[in-house]
Amino acid sequence: MKTTGIVTGIVSNLVTVKVNGPVAENEICFINLGGVKMMAEVIKVNGENASVQVFESTRGLKGGDKVEFEGRMLEVQLGPGLLSSVYDGLQNNLATMDNVFLQRGEYTDPLDRKKTWSFTPIAKVGDKVVAADWLGEVKEGWLPHKIMVPFSFEGEFTVKSVKEAGDYTVDTVIAVLTNDVGEDVNVTMVQKWPVKVAVKGYKEKPRPNKIMETGVRVIDTLNPIAEGGTGFIPGPFGCGKTVLQHAIAKQGDADVIVMAACGERANEVVEIFTEFPELIDPHTGRHLMERTTIICNTSNMPVAAREASVYTAMTICEYYRAMGLKCLLLADSTSRWAQALREMSNRMEELPGADAFPVDLSSIISNFYSRAGMVVLNNGQTGAVTFIGTVSPAGGNLKEPVTESTKKAARCFYALEQNRADQKRYPAVGPLESYSKYLEYPEIISYLDETVEKGWVDKVLKAKNIIRKGKESAEQINILGDDGVPMSYHVNFWKSELVDFVILQQDAFDAIDALCPLERQRFMLDLVLEICAKDYDFEDFEKCREFFKNLINELRQMNYSAYESEQFWSYNDSVKSMIA
Repeated sequence: MKTTGIVTGIVSNLVTVKVNGPVAENEICFINLGGVKMMAEVIKVNGENASVQVFESTRGLKGGDKVEFEGRMLEVQLGPGLLSSVYDGLQNNLATMDNVFLQRGEYTDPLDRKKTWSFTPIAKVGDKVVAADWLGEVKEGWLPHKIMVPFSFEGEFTVKSVKEAGDYTVDTVIAVLTNDVGEDVNVTMVQKWPVKVAVKGYKEKPRPNKIMETGVRVIDTLNPIAEGGTGFIPGPFGCGKTVLQHAIAKQGDADVIVMAACGERANEVVEIFTEFPELIDPHTGRHLMERTTIICNTSNMPVAAREASVYTAMTICEYYRAMGLKCLLLADSTSRWAQALREMSNRMEELPGADAFPVDLSSIISNFYSRAGMVVLNNGQTGAVTFIGTVSPAGGNLKEPVTESTKKAARCFYALEQNRADQKRYPAVGPLESYSKYLEYPEIISYLDETVEKGWVDKVLKAKNIIRKGKESAEQINILGDDGVPMSYHVNFWKSELVDFVILQQDAFDAIDALCPLERQRFMLDLVLEICAKDYDFEDFEKCREFFKNLINELRQMNYSAYESEQFWSYNDSVKSMIA
């Protein structure tokens, strides 16, 4: 029998309910408002009183309204049809709404129940299976979508029957399993899983051992992110966080992309809706949206739904990871997720931490980031979830609590600088403040030595040292003037400018330069380091400036030329003659 209760207090979308039975934290309930049932989640239990956060507007709600508890957590439906879809944080399909806005108490089905999928069996009658084992496969776009034993199943099962190859809807029983006590269990193409619990459908979770190519030089060359790794992009408003995420989404080496717009401005969300369907995947030549799912919660939506969106996105990624696919999760922005947590914490009058954020903010962020990673599945294959979030610190203050807490959890830090954005040096990732802890992993160092070049990490450190020396020289030149410093200071400064313009800066709107493969990055970095290794003897700083400006111009033209083209090698010959 379900537990019920009545509303006794209302503070915005935080509602206090007096219950007449057992309830659990994170349990879902429905509040009856004049025949409209509004979904809510239990976030605190104190005796016979439960604090619930409502996922919708509570206008018109009053004391005495009835509440019914479901005995389950917030769940997502997992099955064929997730890709190419646009959902809100509660997995309402925004493409199938009847109106521009969902009405209160209105929920749409996330999956198309009428569409048929071409099913091919994998498991055979008599096979022993456990949770997350593959029973069959359908084609979702061009990707193989595995139909799995539901993650909620415990123990070993025997396959009693499997549907033969054919076209079926998601609700068709495609397999019958028998448990250890002889009971039969039907399995369809759809399963449910609570979003705030990590999917456990794998055998082990090893350390990352290779990098994920993004095609962005400032990331892949200087601060690479591992496949199954974590990173975040903090920076002031207007510095290009969203654009950088979109570039990674388009060019990143991933099978599935999940975009979580968590509390974003409506104009940025509309930009995603209008541009993503038009983008062409540079790896396959197909539409990028075919392998993308968008989870959208704008800043004017209730804070509870904003909090749910990141968990919904992560659960979908974990689902595809269990199929042996490489998934990329991009969350924009985790700051607004943290602000939602702060708002709910304040309404419950909890003890505040720094800047009034919850005391356990660091723990919440760490637990969420820990759900990413590379895994070894039951059948020995591997899958990965790579997670990159953005942080929008007020005033660009990178010492605020959300940035500091995320630093402890994420292994890559891509700090966007206002000064670089003002100078139109995009992507505006600061080369000295940013870092990748994966460059310290022996597995990653070995991978780079084998796939890129022997001693690659040492060359990356040399490039960073050139930039560091150049910055120090620039500060001295600004203080003492051009004639007040030795010529070596000018040479150091222009060498750092060479690395900046040729390696760090990248034109996202150029057909060639937008995507830079690792082979091309290796060639360009080797060439730049060769130039910087030479000793230059200039009579005055004007000649030094003219020489390096011409050199930078030739090298940038190389970046705009196809690596295999005659034009590229023509510019290379020109550069060689200049430094001879």
